[in-house]
Amino acid sequence: MQAACARAGRAADSVRLLPVSKTIDEAHIRLAHAAGCRLLGENKVQEAHRKWEAMADLGDLRWSVIGHLQTNKAKLVARFAAEFQALDSLRVAEALDRRLQVEGRSLEVFVQVNTSGEASKYGLPPEEVAAFLRELPAFSALRVRGLMTLALFSEDAARVRRCFVRLRELRDRLRDDAPAGIVLDELSMGMSGDYEIAIEEGATVVRVGQAIFGARNLPDSHFWPTENTSA
Repeated sequence: MQAACARAGRAADSVRLLPVSKTIDEAHIRLAHAAGCRLLGENKVQEAHRKWEAMADLGDLRWSVIGHLQTNKAKLVARFAAEFQALDSLRVAEALDRRLQVEGRSLEVFVQVNTSGEASKYGLPPEEVAAFLRELPAFSALRVRGLMTLALFSEDAARVRRCFVRLRELRDRLRDDAPAGIVLDELSMGMSGDYEIAIEEGATVVRVGQAIFGARNLPDSHFWPTENTSA
C-alpha cells in the first residue's frame, strides 16, 4: 500500500485498509483485533451478525457490510453494522433507514456502482448514480460517504484500471453538485488482487481479505453472487 501511494504521489495515510474477514474463524479474528484491526469487512450479513454477537466483549471492534443486501436483512444491518458499502437501490435505502430509526442509530454508507458493465455484478449503472444520490437526503439515518465498485475480474491490468478510473471520474463529476448532506469523499475500490492499481487511481478504502488471512476454500462467486443468487 505504501509503495502504491508513493507511485501515485499520495500520502500513505490517505488510504484506509479494510481487512475482510469472511469465512475467518473467531480465533483468527481475535488475533487480528490484537494486532490492531478495529473495523472488519463481511459480505454475508448473517455471518457478520453471528460474529458481532460472539465477539461483543471486544467493545471497539466494528463491522462493515460490503456485500449485496436483501431488504429482509436490513434489520440485522441496522442493529450492528458501522458501515454498509453496497447501497444500490431505494428499496434497500428505505428499509435501512426505517430500521435505523427504530434502533436510534445512523449508518455510514457507500453507493455501489457497476463500473465493469457486467450483468452478473450488482451496483448502479454509472449514468443512474446522479439521480439516485438526489433521492438519498430523504433517508436521514444514512450518512453517504462515497462510492464503491468491484472491478472486472481479469488478469488484464489495463481493463481492471479502467473500472477504477471510471469510478474516480464519476465521483469527481458528481461531488460538487451533490445534494446537501451527501459526501462523496471516499472511493472504496480494490481487493487482494488489484488494490495497488486502485490506490494508484484514487482509492481511499481497499478491501483486502486473502492477502491478509490467506486463501479461502470457497470461490468468489459465493460472496459476490450473480443477480439470480440469494444473499
